[in-house]
Amino acid sequence: MRWLSLFRPGDWLVSVLGFIFCAVSFPLVWQGGVAEKALIKRGGEVVAELDLSRNRRIEVLGPLGITTVVVNKHRVRVLADPGTHQYCVRQGWLERAGEIAICAPNQISVQVTGRKDVYDSLNY
Repeated sequence: MRWLSLFRPGDWLVSVLGFIFCAVSFPLVWQGGVAEKALIKRGGEVVAELDLSRNRRIEVLGPLGITTVVVNKHRVRVLADPGTHQYCVRQGWLERAGEIAICAPNQISVQVTGRKDVYDSLNY
């Protein structure tokens, strides 16, 4: 707490303005947009493009077996996968544009897309 005594009025002003800037910019920068479609890829190639407004179930054949993908209430998830660790199944429901579930052993991925492109550290 000794360091607080070293703060001058200008330091407090800069700290408060920096905090306000971060608080305001966070929701503007980190919005994924509205989810509209789900892209299902096998080995990097698009196998299906699903509209999230229609509830449906699709099975995709990969090298290890069948991966089941379910669309329900404007969200999508991997319901079943023959992979050993089940990471893509544990990912749960994908609801926002930019979210992705990757079933690496079976070479299947499910990505949610929207009107505008979303970039993250994987895209960069």
